[in-house]
Parts: sequence; structure tokens; C-alpha cells
Amino acid sequence: MKVFPLDLVAGILSLLIFSSCKDKKEAPAAMVPEVNVVTVGQQTIPFYSEYVGETFGQEDIQIQSRVDGWITGIHFKEGDMVQKGQLLYTIDDLPIKNKIDQAQANLAQANTAKVKNKAELDRVQPLTAMHALSQRDLDAAKANYEASLSQVDAASAALRNSQIELEYTRITSPLTGVIGISKVLVGDYIGKLNTGGPLNTVSSIGKMRVRFSITEDEYLMFAKRKVGNSHKILQDQLSAQLLLSDGSVYTEKGNISLSNRQIDPATGSLLVQAEFPNPQNLLKPGQYVKLRLQTDEFKDAILLPQQAVSQIQNLYQAFVLNDSGMVKPIVIQTGKRVGSNWIIKTGLKPGDKVAILGSMVVRPDVVIKAIPVTWNYDSTSKQ
Repeated sequence: MKVFPLDLVAGILSLLIFSSCKDKKEAPAAMVPEVNVVTVGQQTIPFYSEYVGETFGQEDIQIQSRVDGWITGIHFKEGDMVQKGQLLYTIDDLPIKNKIDQAQANLAQANTAKVKNKAELDRVQPLTAMHALSQRDLDAAKANYEASLSQVDAASAALRNSQIELEYTRITSPLTGVIGISKVLVGDYIGKLNTGGPLNTVSSIGKMRVRFSITEDEYLMFAKRKVGNSHKILQDQLSAQLLLSDGSVYTEKGNISLSNRQIDPATGSLLVQAEFPNPQNLLKPGQYVKLRLQTDEFKDAILLPQQAVSQIQNLYQAFVLNDSGMVKPIVIQTGKRVGSNWIIKTGLKPGDKVAILGSMVVRPDVVIKAIPVTWNYDSTSKQ
């Protein structure tokens, strides 16, 4: 067995004791975790629902032909504003003018027959009174005269119809608005039976209509809120806002103008129409837009950011900062989401301080350093 000198052993022991003391002195103090903390908010929250709708002009009038014939002229610029009564199309009127000439000739012939039959009646009447002619002769004269009167009426009506048809060869705008692209060209043959569809469409765009559908359940929700017996359930309750296809919000507010008389049995939906002012002519017929309606409101709702709420299966928790600077887990009941926030039904009250832990793990009995975070609870909610 090897024996070490006493002074060597004493030196080693002294070195070990010194090293141990040095490690104890250099051990860092426990760190106080820094945690972001938000204040529970409270405010009245409107809820909005969005629907896809299609825009229509205030009036969309299809241009149809009432007579058959060839297009001889187009008197407008496609896509331009046209005035009420402005000439749009002309149709070959020569066949109709010939009909007018024929109708005038028939009327003249009928008038001649009437004069002749009236003269015959005037001759027969006194002779019958003197018994020079029989009653049968008088009846025949009266019948011929009355028949000639009917022939005059028929010829006059035929002449008026031909004159009306002549007016129909000049198609004018029924309203002031924007006209679309013509579906016919000069030289095309068109018919009054509309086999080829309308010639064009004129739209009045001072106001625009937006049509969209709501579900039967939504209709019943609005109907149950209605006080009184008015059938204008939606018109009395809702104002509307448009979101355009580029995501921007249309500056003009709209109102519900009508709803259909029935629920569509095929889709279980109700067709609704809103009207929007269009002072800058930004809206055009045929656009697909999103229409936003305020469908609910929560008064004095308690709000908390979603990242301040932890969820384990169906259990929701918030970590509330107490007066001692420690966080305490509280079971809460959440309602609807409002943008990036939760509506809190139970467990919190306005003014409570809640820690946003994220992936941090903080024991309930550990004091934290609270870093206040200002949170903006103003946001638009969509169902």
C-alpha cells in the first residue's frame, strides 16, 4: 500500500474546499421571468354577416323589336350614356309604308261603300213608308249600311296599326342610362318574336341594386326580432355595406329595399335586395360583391386576445396576474370570436391583468416581471 505524505494530502483537501466555495459564490441568482400582460377589455361589439351578391342597375331595360325587318341604322355609341327618347335603332320601314298605303286604300273603299249604302237607305226608307217597297227591302238596306260602318271601323283600325308599326321601326331609349354593346349590326334581320334575344340593354345607374340570398334560419332570426305586424322585416332593421372585389370598402351606405315574397323551396333561401347610391358611377351591373349586414350586437362584452387564452381539449384557461405579482390559472368560458379576440362569458372581469405566456411555462407560485402590453380591442366582427 502506497502512503502519501501528510502535507500533500492537506494541500489537496485545501484545493477541493476552495474550489467548492468558489462555485457557491459564482452560482447565479434565480431569474425573474418577464411576461407580457394585457388588461381585459370591455365594449359593445357589433356582429356582421357577409353575403355574395350581384349588382343590377336601378332599372335594366332590355331593348326589343316590335316589328320584323332589317336593321338600317345604329344611332348611338356603345357603352355611352343615352337619354330617354333618344333614337337607338332604325328598321327598314318600306314594307310597313306599303301596308299603310294599302290600309288607306281600304279605308277609302270602305268610306265609299258607306256613302253608297247610306244613299240607298235614304232612298228605300220613304218608298217603304209609301208601301212602294217591302219591309224586306228596308231591312236589307239597313243591314248593308251597318255593315259598311263596320268595314270603315275595321279599315281605320288596320290603318292605325300600320302607323303604329311604322313608329316601331324607330327604336328609342326608354330611359336615361348607360347602353351596352349591341347584339346586332346594320343589315341584320330581327324579329319581334325575340328568337335571338334582346338587341341591347339600357341601365340606369344613379342607384344600384344588389341582390343576395339569406338562409331561412337567418330570416327567422330577423323575423323574431321584429316588433309589430309589418311585413317589411328586413327593411326596418338592416343597413348594408359593400366590399368590392379588390377588398376595398364601398364608401356609400345602402339600405334593404325589398325581400322576395317566398322562400325558395329548392335552396331554402330568401332573395333580398339592397340599394346603394352610385354618385361616381363606380358600380356597374353584373359585378359580384360582398355585402355586409350587421346581424347582431353584444353590449358591454368582455374581451381578451386569443393568444392570452390556452386551450386543452374543451377546457379554456387564462393566467391572471394577482396582487403579489404571481400568475394564477383561471378556467374561463369563451363565446364568439371577434377578430383576434375572444368574448369571455365567465371567469374574468374588466380590468383583470392576464399574462400572455405563449410557449413559456411559469409556475403559479413564481413572481413574474409584468410587461404591460397595450391592446386594441376595436375590430370588426364577422360571423
